[in-house]
Parts: sequence; structure tokens; C-alpha cells
Amino acid sequence: MSATHSQHVLRLVLSCRSIKAHVTQPGTSYIVAMASSTEQEFLIQYRSKLDQFPRSRRFWDSKVASKVGEKLGFRLKEIGISNIAIDVDEEISRPIDRRRLVLPVFDSLRRVGVEIDGAERLSQIGQNQGAKVLDRKFNNKTVLLHFHYLLLG
Repeated sequence: MSATHSQHVLRLVLSCRSIKAHVTQPGTSYIVAMASSTEQEFLIQYRSKLDQFPRSRRFWDSKVASKVGEKLGFRLKEIGISNIAIDVDEEISRPIDRRRLVLPVFDSLRRVGVEIDGAERLSQIGQNQGAKVLDRKFNNKTVLLHFHYLLLG
């Protein structure tokens, strides 16, 4: 784990129905601040996704993740925490589609003024993955498809 024992640690819990962000106290597992997509603010959007057809597999997106990060950042600022750490190895091990949806949490925390130790490694990985070009044959023509993985821009 990249987080030291003297810093608060951010832990993200992801499921298809919700995203939860917990900040735990150093050395213990006590939660000092948390935010979740299951809070009252997100209830209307959650219910609308339940009623739509065809149903999507995921009930939250990058917008919701950004709002969760913003709420967590404000709560951390209220109690005087301005520096947290993440487990970089855990974040790197996430599938790329989940990682792209989680990165707005980190961005919104930074916008609020909370420093995140370990996020610089994620931005380096994002630059290394860059834009990938894939050649495909389609009706005897080569089509270049560009996949841009913008991890921390």
C-alpha cells in the first residue's frame, strides 16, 4: 500500500448500483468522512435509471462520481483534512472502464482543495497509455479507430 500510516486513506467501494468513498483514520479503520451515490441528493436520478428501458448495468456515471468526490471534499475541509492518500496499486488494478469512471472523484477532490498523494502515478500511467490506434478492415477499407483513454488530464 502506498499510503503511509500518518495520512488519512481514501478507499473507494464500487458496485453496479453505487459508488462509495470513505476516508479512514491513520492506523485504524475508523471512517472520518464518507460520501455515497445512495445519498438523498442522488435518489431522483437513481430512480429514473431504475425505470428506464432497456435497463443499464450501471446506475452511476462519471458525473455522479464527480459529485460524490465534491461532497467528500467539502466534508473533509469541514473537519480540517487537506491531504489524503490512495492505494495506487488498488487503483491501477481496476479495469480501465472502472478506472475512467473513478477518476472524476480524484479530480473533484483536487478542485475542492484536497491533495491526493499517489495520484501522480495514475497520471503517468494515463500518459503512457495515451491514444491507441487500431486498424480494422471494414468493407475492404482500412478504418483507423482512435481510443483515447484520458486518465488524469
